[in-house]
Amino acid sequence: MLTTTDTVSLTGPLDSAVLARAALPLTVTVDARTRTRIDHSRRLFRALRHGEGGEESPIYGATTGFGALVGYAGRADEADQCDNTLAHLGAGQGPDLPPAITRAALLLRARSLAQGFSGVSAEVVERLTALFATTFTPAVPRYGSVGASGDLIPLAYATQALRGRGHAYVDGRRMPAAEALTAAGLRPLALDGRDALALVNGTPVTTAATALAHHAVRAAHRALCDLTCLLADLLGCDPGFLDEDLLRAYGHPGAAHVGARMRHALTGATPSGTRPLQEPYSIRCAPQLLGAAEDALRYVDGVVTADLGGISDNPLFFPGEDDTGPGKVVHGGNFFGQPAAFAADLLASVTAQLGNLAERQLDLLVDPARNGGLPPMLATTPGQQHGLQGVQLATTSFVAEIRRAATPAGMQSLPTNLHNQDVVPFGTQAALRSYDMAELLALLIGSLAVGLRQAAYVGARVPTAPRCRELLDALTETIPAVEEDRPLDADVRAAARLLATTGLA
Repeated sequence: MLTTTDTVSLTGPLDSAVLARAALPLTVTVDARTRTRIDHSRRLFRALRHGEGGEESPIYGATTGFGALVGYAGRADEADQCDNTLAHLGAGQGPDLPPAITRAALLLRARSLAQGFSGVSAEVVERLTALFATTFTPAVPRYGSVGASGDLIPLAYATQALRGRGHAYVDGRRMPAAEALTAAGLRPLALDGRDALALVNGTPVTTAATALAHHAVRAAHRALCDLTCLLADLLGCDPGFLDEDLLRAYGHPGAAHVGARMRHALTGATPSGTRPLQEPYSIRCAPQLLGAAEDALRYVDGVVTADLGGISDNPLFFPGEDDTGPGKVVHGGNFFGQPAAFAADLLASVTAQLGNLAERQLDLLVDPARNGGLPPMLATTPGQQHGLQGVQLATTSFVAEIRRAATPAGMQSLPTNLHNQDVVPFGTQAALRSYDMAELLALLIGSLAVGLRQAAYVGARVPTAPRCRELLDALTETIPAVEEDRPLDADVRAAARLLATTGLA
């Protein structure tokens, strides 16, 4: 069993980097103030549920049926009501979600419940936090959520696994959930109806996938800024396309920001004097393209930050003034994942254009008509050796797959649940699709990096900007030159991993 490597407090803010760390064992803490807040919320739920000090309040999911059947009474026994909540949602299909998404989603659910507006028992939050110290991960099918009324079906599978039902992973092995809990040193979780509904009636799967995709695309964007600079330096391009006055006149803050970063990376670069007056758009318009991506990513930044800090649940329980008085239960739609749907769709568009830019730059690099006279396909002995030919074929496939997947999901609303859910955001689909696309974008970035490393080997000039030279040195240390033909799939992945953590800033 892996041991914990990091600590996160449910009181402090979460960000995409923290969610990414949840894929591995993590110590999650709950302080005394948070426990007090959770307990107070639970007491308020109990008072309203059982009519203490006044008339009993109807509470969705605690006293009623679910979804379109809200007009009917639920089960009187609270344990039965839990079963009633979860069993009918066992309708998911398809392969299991990546463990990184599932664990990040559960961390988000714990964070939301810990805010003290959901009326859950403190034990639910404490037991959720305990699983992060282990490798326990519920097996959650990918298909079934519309991202409205929360990620109901995937979260039901996760909750059932915490109860010892269904399946889960420990140390990467899939097994019955009861066995997985035992192997991880955890006990099955006992729930009432309110606890069960609070665990499923939010959008942490959607938010987690969006945040993780955003984190990966942010890293790819930074890497592509740096690789564009290395490309320009290797080819001897004039860096005038990054002129500060030029980009200020363009009027877009993202372009000015990206231009400043790229000028910093190219400090000390000397043009070769042999390039055309105007470079192809994949170089000359890179700050405008990457700048527009920066502006779009800043919008996604805001949505992700709001979702990570917000409370996604229904109903919510609000105490009276100064935590005194009767308090109230409010039924509404804070489980509606429309913001993440729009953000993930925008992220998909950004990913598609960044991937297109990386593929076009590699295409330029392997073409002797445009690469300053380097050999075709960057082959050492063209015909007897094929250089980057296979890698370029693969990048064409990656771009086609990204484009196919980039169709917006947030506009695909279909009514369901007897028209109770008559508009739905499909944020889960948008988020999971963006997560998949981000993985392909990383491979495109890695492919371009392998091409740049090979270009230096087959005759491109030594970079004249010190920071570009440092990046090339890092790539050279990680990726062997292609002398004889060999499979390059592992080299592409190694370059992608390097660039996810290495930058020229």
